[in-house]
Amino acid sequence: MKKHYAELAMAFLLLVCFFFLSREAAQVSKELQSEKNPGKVIVVDAGHGGSDPGMIGVGGLEEKGINLAIATRLKGFLEQSGFTVVMTREKDEGLYDDAAQNKKAQDMQRRISVIEEAEPLLTVSIHQNSYQDAAVYGPQLFYYADSPEGELLAKAIQTQMNTDLQVQRPREPKGNTSYYLLKRSPGTLVIVECGFLTNPDEAALLKTEEYQDKVALAVSKGIQAYLSDKKIL
Repeated sequence: MKKHYAELAMAFLLLVCFFFLSREAAQVSKELQSEKNPGKVIVVDAGHGGSDPGMIGVGGLEEKGINLAIATRLKGFLEQSGFTVVMTREKDEGLYDDAAQNKKAQDMQRRISVIEEAEPLLTVSIHQNSYQDAAVYGPQLFYYADSPEGELLAKAIQTQMNTDLQVQRPREPKGNTSYYLLKRSPGTLVIVECGFLTNPDEAALLKTEEYQDKVALAVSKGIQAYLSDKKIL
């Protein structure tokens, strides 16, 4: 009988030790995660992908590939500056099931889900523009018209892109209430139209790695200028 009680006592002590060790391990894990990502999360959304090529520009240039190339470079620049970057996609794929009846709707909903789960400081969605007049060119920012923070972020990025890309006819950011991501995003989100694929000269530039780096770096600098003004950096 004494042996039985001793075994029970030992089992109880082991359970208690296991409980406290598990708690301590969880706390250490939480602290490490906090050090790795102290609230400096940014979501970078590469528009389109998979069966959705986006805009088809000069010479059959597809928007989805340019978007991903610039988004990937932007991720690199932001990580170098100490941010944790969550990408909505990292390869040529859409965020939809092959059997989905409305792939576009599911894709957009899942992009919003990524943003909701990440709880980022902000989100930038990378796209390319088009227009019937091939002479039109230059970056253009869009923000949700009822979002003061979105407008501030859009202005910061627009200014930086106009400067760094030496845009001769600089644009102003535009408020919008119809784009799905702008309407549905739970936080601050802007759409970055990096250039016009319908302009031969700009389309040729956007295909080059050198210009993609310039675009991505300008967006990164604009983001950091916005966060610096808010005293977040």
